[in-house]
Amino acid sequence: MFQTAPAAASFASKSELHAELALQLSGLFTGERDRIANAANMSALIFGMLPDLNWAGVYFLNAEGDELVVGPFQGKPACVRIAVGRGVCGTSVAEARSIVVPDVHAFPGHIACDAASRSELVVPLLRDGKVIGVLDLDSPSPGRFDEEDRAGLEKAAAIFVDATDF
Repeated sequence: MFQTAPAAASFASKSELHAELALQLSGLFTGERDRIANAANMSALIFGMLPDLNWAGVYFLNAEGDELVVGPFQGKPACVRIAVGRGVCGTSVAEARSIVVPDVHAFPGHIACDAASRSELVVPLLRDGKVIGVLDLDSPSPGRFDEEDRAGLEKAAAIFVDATDF
């Protein structure tokens, strides 16, 4: 049976929390390569470990490469399809980079799936330099995410991609 890490409050620093998240993800994916199973477990682990989230999940790029389709997540029901270039997730795909948004209301074209979301972090899932999807995190608190979160979640995304068949 898999045991999750203690609550975020038990870590001395954010960097310790992200290091533990990476360790837990590596263990969680051992022996499993299915993308849905791994995305589901990653979403649940992130949602359970990181404080102050109201949504954590994955969107996968469709075969045509023009649209993201919702995958496994934790939180309220989500937007099912997002065009590449639209909103934070679509912009992350179009630019192949992570995006930290302190105030989603100030992001041009933001797509509000949950009206309670105030800040967002989107990390592209990259395989061989190509975007195959995104890891998306939302928070009800403005300014919840910073560069340390970006770096930690980029590492988590890389662990997921490396452990998973696409």
